Amino acid sequence: MLKTTLFHGTEKHFFPLLSLLILLLFFLSISSYIHLPYSAFTLSILTDSTTEMCTGRYIYVYDLPSKFNSDIIQDCHNLLPWHHMCPSVSNMGLGPHVRGTGSVLTETGWHFTNQWVLDFIFHNRMKQYGCLTSNSSQANAIFVPYYAGLDTGRHLWSQNITERDSLLVELFDLLRSRPEWLAKGGRDHFLLSGRTTWDFRRQGDDGHLWGGKLLTLPEVKNMTVLLIESCPWGNENEFAIPYPTNFHPSTESQVLAWQEKVRSVNRQWLFSFVGAKRPDQVLSIRDQVVDQCLNSTQCNLLDCASPETDCDSPNTTMSLFESSTFCLEPPGDSPTRRSIFDAMLAGCIPVFFNPHSAYTQYRWYLPTNYTEYSVYIPEDDVREGRVRIEEVLSKYNAEQIGEMKETVIRLIPTLIYKDPSHKIESVRDAFDVAIDGVLERVKSLMGA
Repeated sequence: MLKTTLFHGTEKHFFPLLSLLILLLFFLSISSYIHLPYSAFTLSILTDSTTEMCTGRYIYVYDLPSKFNSDIIQDCHNLLPWHHMCPSVSNMGLGPHVRGTGSVLTETGWHFTNQWVLDFIFHNRMKQYGCLTSNSSQANAIFVPYYAGLDTGRHLWSQNITERDSLLVELFDLLRSRPEWLAKGGRDHFLLSGRTTWDFRRQGDDGHLWGGKLLTLPEVKNMTVLLIESCPWGNENEFAIPYPTNFHPSTESQVLAWQEKVRSVNRQWLFSFVGAKRPDQVLSIRDQVVDQCLNSTQCNLLDCASPETDCDSPNTTMSLFESSTFCLEPPGDSPTRRSIFDAMLAGCIPVFFNPHSAYTQYRWYLPTNYTEYSVYIPEDDVREGRVRIEEVLSKYNAEQIGEMKETVIRLIPTLIYKDPSHKIESVRDAFDVAIDGVLERVKSLMGA
């Protein structure tokens, strides 16, 4: 009788709802195996709460021909002339899994991640973004999924300018013809490159000149451009975002466990350096940094010039960073280094020698007051022998070190990229911070 009372008069509603639920579960189960247009299915089931959450946050993603992205990944054998990159683009760009040793790495979430694959990682994170829209007129920002870094990287050492620029020229011919671009002249558009700004500033068409010309195009001046290193002088549309590290958690507990590990680890070295001398670079202070480290009983050096040293191994580099209170980050080929983020991931306080290594770069990610999380030693003082690094660092007391280290550890989640194959809504990563920055910038450009 109770059963009859509960369902009396509702049979005609119950079974259609049950059918809809089964259909929904079916779509969810196959969505990872078939290609669905961005957000088409999501938009069909948006609830009022989701609509409210996405207000002002909608992103439209161009459905570009595959030659601009996935075909570049398929061409992995040619991405770098001296390095076999196909393993590096496995696992959605995270690279092969690393099995944690327990003492150095936690058991899960670690990969051999190449520093140049952020184009691919970012695009895969974008596919998970919760406020995608298939209606460009509804979008607050528009993403162009062109793998600029990977495309340019495979041609950097070619003197054939036509080959180097061909895909870029084709892309902007396409964009200029699209209504999405014409609506606002590209001011709501953004793209990403997993290389530095210096790889895209070629002036002229001499094949001996370095780089591509992406950032010299007039159209790009209207866009927001994300790079692993931006130009710090007068380029208001460039924004630096973190290099990818080897840690890509898939759960909140992995993040918390890692933070707790680096918070409690014993750091027996005052400072350390991972890298090598640069004798061919007159202005580099790498030689002086290495020499000072070698002459100190409180410094641990991982000399990447030695054939016995594997500086690409997460176990090797993270072991050194975890054992050090301060990590030296002198400029390399350019002011920034991936090592900055590897060191901070280990809870090591970075020591900078050039303000363009971090302070003028990662404005969305790092505290404005750099003394909260880092030490600055002017590189001229090191170059000219006016300062001993060990003396500077020895002046910090335990309380100051503890505060800086805790700030670094709190920053960790926003300096890493989560595993794109999982959703962790409770953890904001570097991608989430970048999206917030882009949306805020576009909003200001639109005068909203």
